[in-house]
Amino acid sequence: MPRTVWSGAISFGLVTVPINVVSATEDHSLRFHQYHLEDMGRVRVRKFCEAEDREVTSDEIGKGYQLTKEQVIPISDDELRDLPLPTAKAIEIEAFVPLESVDPIRIGEGYYLQPSGQVAHKPYKLLAKALGRSAKVAVAKYAWSGRERLGLLRARDDVIVLHAMRWPDEIRDPSELLPPPVELSDEEIEGALALMDSMTREDLEGAEFQDTYTEALEQIIEAKREHREPPALPEPEGEPGQIVDLMAALTQSVQKARAGRGEDADIHDMPKKTTKKQPAKKTAAKKASGRKPRRSA
Repeated sequence: MPRTVWSGAISFGLVTVPINVVSATEDHSLRFHQYHLEDMGRVRVRKFCEAEDREVTSDEIGKGYQLTKEQVIPISDDELRDLPLPTAKAIEIEAFVPLESVDPIRIGEGYYLQPSGQVAHKPYKLLAKALGRSAKVAVAKYAWSGRERLGLLRARDDVIVLHAMRWPDEIRDPSELLPPPVELSDEEIEGALALMDSMTREDLEGAEFQDTYTEALEQIIEAKREHREPPALPEPEGEPGQIVDLMAALTQSVQKARAGRGEDADIHDMPKKTTKKQPAKKTAAKKASGRKPRRSA
């Protein structure tokens, strides 16, 4: 059972739902420590006080805000916990919006909300059922770790999920990253749509969606533990080259995707590439002019 990271309540109009917040995800990444390569001794980071030039313990460390170069304002955990905000103790639902209206770039880490106590069971179930039947999600405010945050509430298998959200001013403007203007033909766009269709799936189950990086690390660690050579890396299928003919690349990609899924790799519905008819060349004069042709600059 995951540990509770926050306790409070969901405020839904005049309805209050006591809840506990637990993480909805697990990190299975392998963790590495730092070691002195000469003798493999563990390298650790020690915390020193600049004023006293000595190592300090965790009990001696607190938070502070540097107001000026000489003045620091200490802030305690109790002060952060008891901020005079309605969101300090509750997840305040502010509005309901269609899910498609929320830019995914604003959606972050997910947490499960667990009803806390017998009194929370019915209002929790009510909100979960309402969210499940609706095409909308709830947008809420809450305060954790010294700051007020924006969140998104939705239902997943009758469990209410809270997703942390970014404030609008935390999203960078991507306009400076745009490529220069280019012309795209209807055939190229239709070719990209055909490739998307050939790669469409009903779910994300399968070997393609497994963490092969962690598996490869585990194989290396196991091989070194047994004092043998790690497994050889598979040869890449081919180095990606410069795209010369976009339609040809799209057609080959569709063929490869369909063949990988055991489908007919022949392409019958890809748009035909059309080329503009070149104007006919003028016929050369029968007689050469007596004047020498000018050289182009």
